[in-house]
Amino acid sequence: MHNIVAIFKRQIMDTLKNKETLIQFVMFPVLTLIMSRMIHVEGMPGNYFVNLFASMYIGMAPLTAMAAVMAEEKEKNTLRVLLLSNVKPYEYLMGVGGYVWTACMLGGLVICMAGGYDLGKSAVFMGILAVGFLVSILVGAVIGTWSRNQMMATSLTVPVMLLFAFLPMLSLFNDSIAKVARFTYSEQISRMLYHLEGGWQQAEGIGVVAGNLVLFAGLFAVAYRKCGLE
Repeated sequence: MHNIVAIFKRQIMDTLKNKETLIQFVMFPVLTLIMSRMIHVEGMPGNYFVNLFASMYIGMAPLTAMAAVMAEEKEKNTLRVLLLSNVKPYEYLMGVGGYVWTACMLGGLVICMAGGYDLGKSAVFMGILAVGFLVSILVGAVIGTWSRNQMMATSLTVPVMLLFAFLPMLSLFNDSIAKVARFTYSEQISRMLYHLEGGWQQAEGIGVVAGNLVLFAGLFAVAYRKCGLE
């Protein structure tokens, strides 16, 4: 636990110095506040921008942050130093993953507050985000483990990020895309957010999210077995 907390604190300090990483956590919460307060169109569903940007935030911020942190430390050999300093791989992953998850949850709380939900709906909203962030962190860990350096991580992250971040938005306007997107966790998370009071297919949504979680956990296990963290 001491090592995990130390890595967690170290990542916080690094983020305060690294504006590129920091902006990933604050961009969508700020956009949500601005758009939801300034744009009101007749016939627009309630909390349209809150739900839209929350879905995009899930598919973008945790994924890119996790992959970027791991790839950067691999390239600079700081990860090798940590592993040689009695820090176990699972401690490192829990420290970095916990930091990314916490940072995203703080941003998610801002998005939730912009929606003006009552206490019950806010708890459900944040619970949905928490699960979505966890799956995206696993995706980022797969990319970070597979990547040898930051350039490779960026090349792999961009198409994956665009897929999961923008599929929920595109599926709103195209039924063909929606039929494919329904098998991704970000689309099902988006549907859950749009129907906080029910009306979405719970069995399908939970099954798809759980399936994605198992799939990416398996991919991470394969990546770790082949590449390790060094």
